[in-house]
Amino acid sequence: AACVPPPTFAKGWVTFVCALIVIGIVTAIIGDLASMMGCAIGLKDSVTAITFVALGTSLPDTFASKTAAVASNTADAAVTNVTGSNSVNVFLGLGLSWAIASIYWTVVGASAEWLATVPPCLAEQYPSGAFWVPAGDLAFSVIIFSVCCVLCLLTLLLRRFALGYELGGRYTQPT
Repeated sequence: AACVPPPTFAKGWVTFVCALIVIGIVTAIIGDLASMMGCAIGLKDSVTAITFVALGTSLPDTFASKTAAVASNTADAAVTNVTGSNSVNVFLGLGLSWAIASIYWTVVGASAEWLATVPPCLAEQYPSGAFWVPAGDLAFSVIIFSVCCVLCLLTLLLRRFALGYELGGRYTQPT
């Protein structure tokens, strides 16, 4: 926050740009630290990302959802916050980075670096280069995410039908 100027300069645009730069720097530092920690304890980057980094980005949303759940009768805002936050994390985290990578590899073309990382059949099919993601890590993450979603929904259903409770407390019929 010490590097970000007050929002009175240039109608807040300087603050906005500086905040984005600081967020990018902090994100790079956290990514490198998580990777080094995973290496030190013998975890793959995909496992480190899905546990430690995801936990760090989701904790503030957890506290916001708890506050919304306590303040509301049905806690609909809490569920909406969690769902929306995770959707934005996934869609922007994957979509934006993959869009940037696609544009980059389209502009750069088939470089020696690209040819060294892709299978020969892909290099023959796309001789001018293309964005390529090796399969493996994404499937693991999607399976873990899906299992956690199903467990959470089953917990909500159990609370509602077996115990008669909503997230915000006992369910009462509207009058």
